[in-house]
Amino acid sequence: MPLMMWNDKMSVGIPRIDEEHKKLVAMLNELYDSVQAGHGKEALGKILDGLIAYTAGHFKHEEKLFAETGYPDAPAHKKEHDDLTKQVLDVQQKYKAGVTGTLSLEVMNFLKNWLVNHIQGSDKKYAPHLNSKGIH
Repeated sequence: MPLMMWNDKMSVGIPRIDEEHKKLVAMLNELYDSVQAGHGKEALGKILDGLIAYTAGHFKHEEKLFAETGYPDAPAHKKEHDDLTKQVLDVQQKYKAGVTGTLSLEVMNFLKNWLVNHIQGSDKKYAPHLNSKGIH
C-alpha cells in the first residue's frame, strides 16, 4: 500500500506542475515501498538519490517561473525549498555514512507531510499569480 495517494486537492491547476508533483508522490511511494520490503542500502540509496535530484529540478522549475513572473512571495517560498533540501541532504548524508541502518518511518512520514503541506499550502498560493501571467 502506498504511503500517499495523489488527489485533486493537491492540484495547483497548472498541468506541468501537477505532473511534477505526481512524479514526486510516485517517487516517495517507491522509496517507502522499498523500505517496507527491506531492500538493501544500495537500492534505497539509489532511490533516495533520484528523489533528491528530481526534487531539486522541480524546485528550480518553480523558482524559474517565479523569477519570470515577478512572484512577490518567491523569497519565502524559496526558503521553504532550501530548508527541505538541507534536511533531506542531511538524511541522505547520514544514511550513506551508515549512521542509520535504514530509512525510518519517521523520515518517510516527515517527507509525506512536508510534501502534502507544501503543495496544498505554499504551492497553491502561487497558482493564481502564475495563471494571471498566462501560465496554465
